[in-house]
Amino acid sequence: MPKSRPHPKPTPAELDLLRLLWRLGPSTVKQVHEARVLERPDVAYATVLRLLQIMHGKGLLTRDESQRSHVYAAAAAQDSLQTNLLQDLIQKAFSGSGKALVMTALRGHVTDEERAEIQRFLQESDDER
Repeated sequence: MPKSRPHPKPTPAELDLLRLLWRLGPSTVKQVHEARVLERPDVAYATVLRLLQIMHGKGLLTRDESQRSHVYAAAAAQDSLQTNLLQDLIQKAFSGSGKALVMTALRGHVTDEERAEIQRFLQESDDER
C-alpha cells in the first residue's frame, strides 16, 4: 500500500494568501495581488507571484494554465486544511489531548459571546444524542 503524502503545512504568509483565495475563489495573480494590497499596501506583485508559484509547487494550490493568465485556487477546502493544522497542533502542543486544547482556549481566549455560542453548540450536540 503506497504511503499517503502528508498534507503540506503553509507558512503564515502562505496562509494569508490561502485565506484570500478561499474568499475570492479561483483567481489570477493580478486579482490576488489587488486584494492583498488592500490589506498590506507594501506587497509587490512579484512577491505575490513567487509565493503563489511556491505554494503550487508544495501542493497547496492548483493552477489552471489553459488561459494566458494562470488561475490559482486552493487545493484543499478551508475546513479540511484547518482540521489538519488543528490535529497537528493538538499532537505537538497538547500531547494529543483535545480536552487540553479546549481548556486552554477557554481560559481567557474566548469572549463571553463566544462562550455562550459554545455552550449552545454543546447543548444542541447533547440534544441530538
